[in-house]
Amino acid sequence: MVTAEWRRIPTVLLPQEIIDKAFRRASKLSGLVDDPDKYHRVRKQMNRMVQSASDTIATTLLDWVDRWPSLNSLSVFDQALIDASVGADEYRRNLGAIQWGAQQIRKIGGRIQSEMLRIRDIDGFHVSRRAAYGRFASVLEQLSQELEWLNNARDVLRELPSIDPGDPCIVVAGAPNVGKSALISALSSGEPEVAAYPFTTKRLHLGHFNHRRRKYQMVDTPGLLDRPNTKRNQIEMQAIAALENIGDLVLFLVDPSESGGTPLRDQLNLLEEVESLMSAKKMIVLHSKSDLPSKRDIPGAIKVSSIESDGLEDLRARTIKMIDADAVGDPLELPDDWPRQFTGVEEESFD
Repeated sequence: MVTAEWRRIPTVLLPQEIIDKAFRRASKLSGLVDDPDKYHRVRKQMNRMVQSASDTIATTLLDWVDRWPSLNSLSVFDQALIDASVGADEYRRNLGAIQWGAQQIRKIGGRIQSEMLRIRDIDGFHVSRRAAYGRFASVLEQLSQELEWLNNARDVLRELPSIDPGDPCIVVAGAPNVGKSALISALSSGEPEVAAYPFTTKRLHLGHFNHRRRKYQMVDTPGLLDRPNTKRNQIEMQAIAALENIGDLVLFLVDPSESGGTPLRDQLNLLEEVESLMSAKKMIVLHSKSDLPSKRDIPGAIKVSSIESDGLEDLRARTIKMIDADAVGDPLELPDDWPRQFTGVEEESFD
């Protein structure tokens, strides 16, 4: 699995911008043709213009297809982000249409160039070149909706969070306003990233801290757990499904002071639901906002206060120990993602 680098998704031009780019480049190249015979010079010029315009348009379209993340190569979490934010089916369909357009442009260019070989007059070369330009523009016009969709989708995708599947990830969960974002800020080595989150109208806070040169990622779950499962919409369920596929550990915050507005009983019910949803994950329950008076203590919960920094170092140490990212199994067995180099020399048999 690769990490989706959303901010590297390229800008998508609209049809007229692509046409202007291609025809401008073709005109420059035609001026480089030098032949004393007018007939052969014009034929070469028109041929080169058709070839250049075709190559420019097709290459531009295919470059977008190559540089936009492939859904098949992404983690389940990133696929769910795309599906929730812009729609996975639409994503595939529009990129597929762009690839189709590039293929059509190349076919048209090749066909027009072949026709030029049979033309015997100078005016015919100009007519043929104009016909090619018209067909190029027609194909791009057919792609206008797809290009506009990709252009708008790029603005959305560039705001998504990038989570590296190769680094440990900690999911921070709990009811609204129980201190999730404050905890991430307090534990993070630097200023946490705030990214758009397609599942809700809220923002997603991402943070990390380092231990022995390893980065531990932290991600909160805004708005995902605000209501019972039966009342969640499809997008919220996609979010939960995505979160089930990331994270080595869940930190669930309970605020017994109820200062966040959610009754303690509802928070504990929510905890039971999260435990069932993420039963395969390790979990630490936190008694958050321990600096405030509380209704009661939470059995087995670790008391922390992001404001007073109480319990944070102990929590960090316990988190690292439970994830156990540096554990070594068979010291002679290389990890799956370890780079391997083959010499090309066949092993000798000593039988």
